[in-house]
This record gives sequence, C-alpha cells and structure tokens, in this order.
Amino acid sequence: MDYIPYNQSLTKRARENRKSPTPAEQKIWLFTLQGNKFKDLKFIHQKPLDEYIVDFYCSEYMLAVEIDGDSHGEQEEYDRKRTERLNSLDVTVVRYSNEEVMKNIAGVYEDLKKKIIDLGKPRKTKPPDKWG
Repeated sequence: MDYIPYNQSLTKRARENRKSPTPAEQKIWLFTLQGNKFKDLKFIHQKPLDEYIVDFYCSEYMLAVEIDGDSHGEQEEYDRKRTERLNSLDVTVVRYSNEEVMKNIAGVYEDLKKKIIDLGKPRKTKPPDKWG
C-alpha cells in the first residue's frame, strides 16, 4: 500500500503538535532527521496515518519513529495496539524513549541508521523527477 488513508479530523491536531514539539522531538529532529543525516530521505513531523498521529514518518521506507514519554500500563497497552495496527498497514514502527533521545542522541542516530539499512530497499518508489 503506497498511500495510507487517515482520519481527516487528525490534521488540525497534527498541525498543533508540530508547532509545540517536546524537547525530545526537537532534539531528534534537529540532530538526526532534519537535513543531510539520512541523505535524501524525507521525514515528516507529526504525520496522520489511519487513526493515529506518528511523531515522524518516512514514506519511502514506510517507517514511523516514535518518541515515548514516561510509560505506564495503560499507555504501554495503547502503544502496543497502535504499533500492531500500523504494522498491519506495512508501517515499521521504531520507538525511542525521551531519555534515550535526550541523553544519547548519537546512539539513537546509529540505531536508526542500522534499522533503515536492515529494512533494505525502499518499499515505495520515488515519483519521477519533474525537472529531469
């Protein structure tokens, strides 16, 4: 599936979330996902997919990156169900804790890089270059 439909009512909340990222979201965005760290891969911040909003999404690899805050039983169960649903849509979900991002951003970068390499070739083909 190249396009994952989403609940349109999530768009406003995703936009609001983009305007007020958590410190961990800011850090992973600035030091890992933005710019040239992953060459030409594009990550979108706060992307609606299905009935959820993921923290970061790379459509080329159908890869969601989630930054988890302090977890408790109910949140862990919600995250598990959410991950199962996204996996059923062929989305790979990678999770890092706030603490991992804030204290070891280099390790998070290396781990994410390895996970992308392990995914192999992109799952989606890029659109043709409109300028070529």
